[in-house]
Amino acid sequence: MVVAGGGDHGGGAGNCCIKCWQHNRNHYYHQHHYNHNSNSSGNSNTASGGGSGGGRVVAAGFVFCLVCFVINGLIAVLYGWLILTPPVSLNERKGLPWLGCQEDNEGSWAIGVFFGQSPFSLKPIETTEIWRNESVAWPVANPVITCASASDSGFPSNFVADPFLYVQGDVFYLFYETKNSFTMQGDIGVAKSIDKGATWQQLGIALDEEWHLSYPYVFNYLGQIYMMPESSQKGELRLYRVTNFPLEWELDQVIMKKPLIDSFIIDHNGEYWLFGSEHSSFGATNGQLEIWYSSSPLGPWKPHKKNPIYNTYRSFGARNGGRPFRYNGNLYRIGQDCGETYGRRVRIFKVEVLSRVDYKEVEVPFPFEESSKGRNAWNGARYHHLDVQQLKSGEWVGVMDGDRVPSGDSVHRFLLGCASVAAVSGLILFLGVLLGAVNCIIPLNWCADYSGKRSDTLIAWERANVFSSKLRRVFSRLNRVPSFLRSWIKPNTFAGRSVLTLIFALGVALSCTGVTFIYGGSGAEEPYSWKGQFSQFTLITMTYDARLWNLKMFVNHYSRCASVKEILVVWNKGIPPKVSDLNSAVPVRIRVEDLNSLNNRFKVDPLIKTRAVLELDDDIMMPCDDIERGFMLWRQHPDRIVGFYPRYVDGSRLEYSGEKYARKNKGYNMILTGAAFMDSQVAFERYWSEQARPGREVVDKYFNCEDVLMNFLYANASSTKTVEYVRPAWAIDTSKLSSAAISRDTNVHYKIRSECLRKFSDMYGSMSGRRWEFDSRKDRWDV
Repeated sequence: MVVAGGGDHGGGAGNCCIKCWQHNRNHYYHQHHYNHNSNSSGNSNTASGGGSGGGRVVAAGFVFCLVCFVINGLIAVLYGWLILTPPVSLNERKGLPWLGCQEDNEGSWAIGVFFGQSPFSLKPIETTEIWRNESVAWPVANPVITCASASDSGFPSNFVADPFLYVQGDVFYLFYETKNSFTMQGDIGVAKSIDKGATWQQLGIALDEEWHLSYPYVFNYLGQIYMMPESSQKGELRLYRVTNFPLEWELDQVIMKKPLIDSFIIDHNGEYWLFGSEHSSFGATNGQLEIWYSSSPLGPWKPHKKNPIYNTYRSFGARNGGRPFRYNGNLYRIGQDCGETYGRRVRIFKVEVLSRVDYKEVEVPFPFEESSKGRNAWNGARYHHLDVQQLKSGEWVGVMDGDRVPSGDSVHRFLLGCASVAAVSGLILFLGVLLGAVNCIIPLNWCADYSGKRSDTLIAWERANVFSSKLRRVFSRLNRVPSFLRSWIKPNTFAGRSVLTLIFALGVALSCTGVTFIYGGSGAEEPYSWKGQFSQFTLITMTYDARLWNLKMFVNHYSRCASVKEILVVWNKGIPPKVSDLNSAVPVRIRVEDLNSLNNRFKVDPLIKTRAVLELDDDIMMPCDDIERGFMLWRQHPDRIVGFYPRYVDGSRLEYSGEKYARKNKGYNMILTGAAFMDSQVAFERYWSEQARPGREVVDKYFNCEDVLMNFLYANASSTKTVEYVRPAWAIDTSKLSSAAISRDTNVHYKIRSECLRKFSDMYGSMSGRRWEFDSRKDRWDV
């Protein structure tokens, strides 16, 4: 790269390489005229002088590109700091142990529990509406076991997968693969549940070898309990026998000297059958299936006559995906579909023929409802393992693993980030060419037209090497590109300036995109566990026909949040939309009201299936992560109103003011219920009590202040803290884009609310003496 002398932006500069060559030639003749008696040392000086000038111009072009790259980098860093960087570390932000749950290229697998009346009607545990008061899980929600579950127990894990159930009476034991965060290999963990999978006690590591272990297939034989994990890294299929259930096992025998993966043994028609895939290569592994048979699970094993039974596409489902099961007298095999990505989904196959000489199976429908929440769902990207068993009650229980990102996601994001950075470099070079700061893309001494000093050895090599000569001619033509571009795009014109602006904007956008790919994580807005468990809430919004466009955008966005179970639309006026008109990832229920009243927002509704409700105005848009933070904080304090818009009511002043007034007084005592979590049972019954009737009449009179009334009712019911604030990362009020809002005239709105404050103070007591400071919690979400 060479900086042009004079900074000519037009096309009259000619070939940049020729100009620089002429400059060097004139410099040589000038030196020869004044040093005609010089010999080789003079020539050396001449070459040195020409090289020095070329070095300066090359350095100047390099400096220009470097400065531009640094500017783009600083903008990207600022973007990352403002948008991507959480207020605390990732693990602290998600409540995860710092030793485990590190990002892993294999994924972020977790385990969920499902129930149904058959193996083909499984529903997640949250549909059974199991409540756990001690963990404020109303209801308990999947996933029930995560990397945090193992890590909190002292066994750092990056993910958990391949679950197998072992049922003893009413006790569930779950064996699973846990990837050790330090050794980066799989171990076999075990957990115990005495409440049908709602809560799990982590017992520890059942099996830890010097090689990778996974797929812990556990079964009974002659009163003994055996485990046959995958140990293909060892090159063997090994069988372990329990010595002290469930944590102590010893090697019983090596079944086969083959690197089999995801293998199981079943008893069928008086013989034992071993199904597995040989670990030879990625493609063959996921598309291959082999079978062996024996009179005993302890062997010896003979290969099936038709081996390999399958050697086909990875999407077929040949590789095993869990324990086979029997239903209505038929045998079913579970396979993995690895077509789109490793472990994309499971498939179910009905085994029609299984004999020493033949095998036949047909795929049957598996009506498993995949989540529409994408990466916000714990199993939104893939699920590759299922173990189903029938309980004594006749009910079926299943355990399944799931992941929110596809295989290799972190590497894929890194490569995309690097590609963005490379594109930025190209744009900077292009910008330098148009501005005249970069005139030669290839150094001059690589060009065919360059006449500077070269060594005799180099010249001889070039003459002998035809390819080098052709390459120099290509470089020379490439160096003509800058002058051609400047003749085509003239920076001094309006069109030229527009192009320069576009290039700069595109460079900034690509810089921010690169930072997002490399440092922005998987893009998932995950739920926050509390006491090791997850739960769900109902989202309630109140609207009417003039705000239908708001509602559609509202439902489309918030239905994708991880912990939203259902959306309840309180329809106050006009003809309601059809549910099918709303693009939702969760069920939507529209409750049409007879009377247009703000009191309808808090109406007691027995159809609400969760304790937690989020009252959220349909014109407020904020990230799902903010919603999830608020939900976790409410689970810590379910007796309070937890929300995102703080207010301070001075007990003596009784004038309504915005958040700035609360900030000025360094505290708050009210949370607007237009964006707040609360206990649906407690809050709604309190609001519709006889005591609250005069307050509801005030709300109907002014068509305002329902949120203020709810705060007074909470304060009246307790002398302790009744509100909690969570500061959102960002929030957009879409009502500003429309005239359909009761608070569009701020002065009138505040005047009415001030009147409400005076009336409610007379009815329910003053707010005097109540003030809670910002930034008073350790999580610093209330800054």
